[in-house]
Amino acid sequence: MDDSRPTITRRGYTLIEVLIVVTIMGIAGALVIPSSEQAGVLRSQAAVRTIVSDLVVAQADAVAMQEQRAVVFSPETNGYALYRARGADFETDENLMIDPFNPNTDRYEVTFTQEQFGVVQLTDAEFDGTGSAVVFDEFGAPVVAVGSNTPSTGGTITLVDDYFTFTVDLQAFTGRVVTSKVELP
Repeated sequence: MDDSRPTITRRGYTLIEVLIVVTIMGIAGALVIPSSEQAGVLRSQAAVRTIVSDLVVAQADAVAMQEQRAVVFSPETNGYALYRARGADFETDENLMIDPFNPNTDRYEVTFTQEQFGVVQLTDAEFDGTGSAVVFDEFGAPVVAVGSNTPSTGGTITLVDDYFTFTVDLQAFTGRVVTSKVELP
């Protein structure tokens, strides 16, 4: 009799192998997936980064176009807008800068009521001890007002979420931006 049929060996995973794989996947998942608190903080940090980048955009545009630019913050509307600073009454629709990232609108306005920013609230913005607008001259330096050449003393923008207070400081003369975060009690 010819017994030339191949023998089939069935091999499965042992319980130990399965437990090791599940444990490794659990550890990797815990490292990769942020908790809901961290996700909220990440959204708030996105708001801070947006402010910083838009301050730099206004500053660079002032240098590139050789004319003043302004960023006007509004705690009442929880946002801000970027303007071409022409004349004393620059906060008009015709002076709003064009938003290159949003093809649906030509207005360079940001509001923190959008879901991508979580529950962050713009609570305060003060520059030169008087107003909520920062103006950059044609050299990219902050100045006290539209049409002025007097250097700014700088200012601070304050954002608050459920866990932290974030500040964005604009330094005098240079326009350097520095951010900080303080945990709420």
